[in-house]
Order: sequence, then C-alpha cells, then structure tokens
Amino acid sequence: MDNLTYHQQKYIENTKKLRSILETLPSFTKDYFRAIEPTTSTKTRISYAYDLRVFFFFLRESNSYFRNKETSQIKLSDLDLLQPTDIEEYLEFLKVYEGLDGKIQKNDERGIHRKFSSLRSFYLYYSKRRMIQNNPTVVLDMPKLHQREIIRLDYDEVAELLDLVEFGGENLTGMKKIYFEKNKVRNLAIFTLLLGTGIRVSECVGLDINDIDFKNNRIKVIRKGGKEDYVYFGEEVENALQNYLEVSRSLIHPVTGHENALFLSIQKKRMTVKAIENLVSEHAKQITSFKHITPHKLRSTYGTNLYRETGDIYLVAEVLGHNDVNTTRKHYAALDEDRKRLAAKAVKLRE
Repeated sequence: MDNLTYHQQKYIENTKKLRSILETLPSFTKDYFRAIEPTTSTKTRISYAYDLRVFFFFLRESNSYFRNKETSQIKLSDLDLLQPTDIEEYLEFLKVYEGLDGKIQKNDERGIHRKFSSLRSFYLYYSKRRMIQNNPTVVLDMPKLHQREIIRLDYDEVAELLDLVEFGGENLTGMKKIYFEKNKVRNLAIFTLLLGTGIRVSECVGLDINDIDFKNNRIKVIRKGGKEDYVYFGEEVENALQNYLEVSRSLIHPVTGHENALFLSIQKKRMTVKAIENLVSEHAKQITSFKHITPHKLRSTYGTNLYRETGDIYLVAEVLGHNDVNTTRKHYAALDEDRKRLAAKAVKLRE
C-alpha cells in the first residue's frame, strides 16, 4: 500500500472495517449495504452499520421474541413482526442504555435523529422491493432537531490563537518548550490553513505536498464522497505554507509510505485527524474556556467571516464544499439577522 494515496488507503481500511462490522449483523443486511454503495461513502456505510447493530442489540434486549436469538439468527421476515410502538420504544431506548461492554451509552437529539434515519433507509430498501410487507418507520415522524448556535472564534480570538501558536505561552519550560520550538512552524501552517480556507480536518490530513499549487495559490482536496476540488488561499496561508515547506518539512525524512504527506507527526508519519483535533483543542482552550473549539469550529469561523465579508451564501457553500446551499443557509441564518439589524439603522427619517 506504499504507493497509494491517503484517501485510497483510508478507503481500503474503511472497507475492511465495514466488512468486519457486517459479520456481526444478520446476513440479509449485506444486500442493503451493497445497494447503497454507489450513493454513499464507506464512512457513511460504517455509521449505518453501527446504527443497525444498536437496533438489533435493542431487539434482543427488549423484545421477548428476539431475546433468545443470536443476531446472526434474525431473519428478514422477523422485521415484519415489528410495529410502530416497537420503533418508539427503540427511540426511547437510545436516550440512555447499557452497551455490550457494560458502559452507559447516550444519544442527544441528533444521535437519535441519525439512528432513526438509518433505520428508515434500511426498512425502505426492503419494502420498496416488496421483500417485507410492513414498514413501521413510515408511520412515525422524524424526531425534531433544534437549531444549534454556531460556535466560532471572534476576530480577536483568531488573532490571539495564531499568536499563541506562533510565539507560545508565557509558561513554556522544559520538554514543552522543546516540543513547541520543534513544531511551531508546522502548527502555524496547519492553523493558518484551517482558518484561511475552511477545509475539513480530513481534507487537511489528506494533503500531499504536490497538492499545493503556489502558482495559482490553491490546494487540491478530496471532498466528502471522493469528489476532487480546488480551494484557493490568500497571502497569509501562502506565507505559512511556504515557510513550513522551506524551514521545517524539507528537513524531515519521512517513514516509508509517508513521503508525500504534507503534514508529518514527530514520528515522521502523516498526521492523523485525531492528532490535529488534539492540537486545536490544546491551543484553543488557552484562548477561551467558554467555547469548545474543534477543527470544525475553525471551519465555521472561516465560513462566518466569508459570509460577513461577501454576503454571498452561494459562494460560502461552494468554498466549503456543501452539496446543498440549504445546509449552508441553515448554519449561517443567524448572520442574516445581523444584516437585518443593520438595515434598520441604514434609513434615516429625519436628519
């Protein structure tokens, strides 16, 4: 797998992971996952598989008919036995339950919404093909989702965060100071790139050196679903990337198989999503204790700033790689209220 790209390697890893999860589900479920393969990513199918595993666990825990069955013994015809009340009990079960490992699992309204959506899609596949007669999921309404406020950094917090990444805190000593000096150029490039382009953390991790085009000031990214796209960057991002490549990256001899990776860990391997999430969290909590800042919140910060500067929701959707502009509009609706308030002050009746 040495000559494969990051995204090709992740596809292989996720495919293997999906197959292992499917081995824990009833055999008939494989038909469903084959059917949705052309329209979903492996990551999405893994999420669906985990959701269905919870559903079958619920049936064995809560329904007397299924209690003495192994998951592998459940048949497609068994789905016909379930009524809307069974699905309502499942949704209630999802709020708090004890998993197979004995740990307490919880789902908020978004977790419940997603798991019900997965189950609906699952049932719909078999009912459309008339392989089952009963679909209790269509009787129930989708759980309501309350709009969440966008968590983002303000202008002064962005500047403070970048200063911290570049110059370090006041109390750096010992190994922390050594680690800071060793990685500050790389870290500044990562933070500047995330805040200056709004790319996803997975897109950042997947970048290779040859994905950067300084002639046109753009990077090539692989979006959700495997779509290739170009994202343009400004002077600050250009300077941070150039500095990293010249001062830091050029001195590292990567581990075999990671030669092309743009951002490398101290182990000289491609950085992981988790590593960058930890990096962002570690720095951001020194800036604000009231906001839980993740790489996705840096993406929201960029999207907010772009919308404030341009007022063009279609541009924001395109740059962020949203397939549906309504997704973007939903997230930035609060900013429209700010613009409406400005309109109220724009017209003077008496000078």
